[in-house]
Amino acid sequence: MKKIMWSISFIMLIGTIIAIQFLPESVPMHYDAAGNVTRWGSKNENLVFPIINLVMAFAWTMCSGFFEKKALKSTDEKDCAEAKSNAKVIGYVGAGMAAMFTVMQGFILLGEYKGAISGATKQVVDIGKITVISMGGLCIWLGNIMPKTRMNTMVGVQICWSMYNDTTWKKSNHFGGVAFVVAGVLTIITAFLMKSSLGSAMLLVGYVCVASIVTFAYAYKVYKAEVKGKELG
Repeated sequence: MKKIMWSISFIMLIGTIIAIQFLPESVPMHYDAAGNVTRWGSKNENLVFPIINLVMAFAWTMCSGFFEKKALKSTDEKDCAEAKSNAKVIGYVGAGMAAMFTVMQGFILLGEYKGAISGATKQVVDIGKITVISMGGLCIWLGNIMPKTRMNTMVGVQICWSMYNDTTWKKSNHFGGVAFVVAGVLTIITAFLMKSSLGSAMLLVGYVCVASIVTFAYAYKVYKAEVKGKELG
């Protein structure tokens, strides 16, 4: 997955370099809450986002490498398996985020092109809504990854109740994964139905908060059941 993450990141950079050749020198770069253009800037400013994406890809690679080295050094079979699993999961997370940023960049460039050639005073492509939809897709992606994780301090439901033992971790992250998939699906549906990107963003935050709260509650329930079972045993 690291190779896919880096491939997507370089596609974003190369695609941006090619796209800006077709943009006017000055393009709309910033909008207010009502979608009005508040600043025009150089088309070359579009290179900042791909560079940030590459820096993030490097950070994810370093994190994944940490677990890979841990797996090689570990003499315990369980610890080795957990480290390998976590390295793989981090690659999936990095690839998902790179894909989300690449989609967003594509729509940003499209909006700038249409806005520049028409001399628009308002936002032509609703980047806010595209961002919310992309975040919904990322929630679905992460929701599918969470059940695959082994106990770690970087990815998954990381609270004391879920990290009590392997059983609480597995059950909590499986439940949390489903909750985040549901939150992502609801985010995408409501983003398409609503006209306001701000309203869609607020609902996204609400869905994620609800998904987190019910997951924490479930983790506590599983934790109490495990503690009770250990006391009876």
